[in-house]
Amino acid sequence: MTPNANWSYPTAIRFGAGRIAELPAACAAAGLIRPLLVTDKGLAGLPITARALDILEAAGLGRAVFAEVDANPTELNLALGLEAYRAGGHDGVIAFGGGSGLDLGKMVAFMAGQTRPVWDFEDIGDWWTRADADAIAPIVAVPTTAGTGSEVGRASVLTNSETHEKKIIFHPKVLPGVVICDPELTVGMPKAITAGTGMDAFAHCLEAYCSPHYHPMSQGIALEGLRLVTEYLPRAYADGTDLEARAQMMSAAMMGAVAFQKGLGAIHAISHPIGAVHNTHHGTTNATVMQPVLRMNRPAIEDRLGRAAAYLGIGHDFDAFYALVGRLNAELGIPASLTALGVTDPDLDALTASALKDPSTGGNPVEMTAENTRRLLEDCL
Repeated sequence: MTPNANWSYPTAIRFGAGRIAELPAACAAAGLIRPLLVTDKGLAGLPITARALDILEAAGLGRAVFAEVDANPTELNLALGLEAYRAGGHDGVIAFGGGSGLDLGKMVAFMAGQTRPVWDFEDIGDWWTRADADAIAPIVAVPTTAGTGSEVGRASVLTNSETHEKKIIFHPKVLPGVVICDPELTVGMPKAITAGTGMDAFAHCLEAYCSPHYHPMSQGIALEGLRLVTEYLPRAYADGTDLEARAQMMSAAMMGAVAFQKGLGAIHAISHPIGAVHNTHHGTTNATVMQPVLRMNRPAIEDRLGRAAAYLGIGHDFDAFYALVGRLNAELGIPASLTALGVTDPDLDALTASALKDPSTGGNPVEMTAENTRRLLEDCL
């Protein structure tokens, strides 16, 4: 059975098949009259995007769209998006797509009224307080994948085109005001994207669950998110039209994004620089490095993953959980190493340095050092 519900946590969410039809009502609830729909290049020409624009146009909301968004969005994409936003006299953003479209759409709304450069709002200390909160435009988010959970996130990942570093830009008001989660929008996802985005959700839940920080609410959400991915991702991968599986994966993606308030870890700390430099798919990279990270962290997470294995009904120890990750990766066609993913001639010193600067390092259960991080990267190749 495909679930259908309205939720108010962590924001207003309209969840269910066919609910893209409620896009005008979502815009009204967020206060949008002249929205700019922001999506990525790959989605721009697809029927689901045309349908969303048709719905907006029929409601008198226009069909303005900006799609110059790369797979790993940069400040250059953002500058073009802001030009389009201002030139069109828009009053808010519909962030539409996977992680790239959602993240850049949120940044266009965030930066539309700011006077400082975007890098001044990186997720460091209280840098977010530098922003003029009243100048942030309203956001409606419409995910078309089930992975990043950016639709319920208070941050975006932006790649610096000059340094090839991924930066996290944070502000509480970047959380979209209304979200439409319609599993029908994810039916056309290619198998590789279904796998990569699904394992991204799994990585979010796994790293949040293993993070040593105290956040029992996120801990519980992460554990149930792991169960949903384990049960439903293979189904969504095997049959893209399985709406129940698609819906449950959309739930798991949002759960992962809520849970990682508790922290991320080495999976993301090394995936971010690899993606920025080698332009790999983020979720697929996460899945590729997952088992080596588990091996590195084993002394600190052995008991905890034993409890997770018991909850998932797959055994009672670390080895059972580790084997589950291997089975999922094999079943989903995830490359067995970064080399197989296409990472050639990596600069291990530079990647190590970037990984150690990534804010995700703070949530890793084993302290990340230059020595163990470089060894981890070598283990992933």
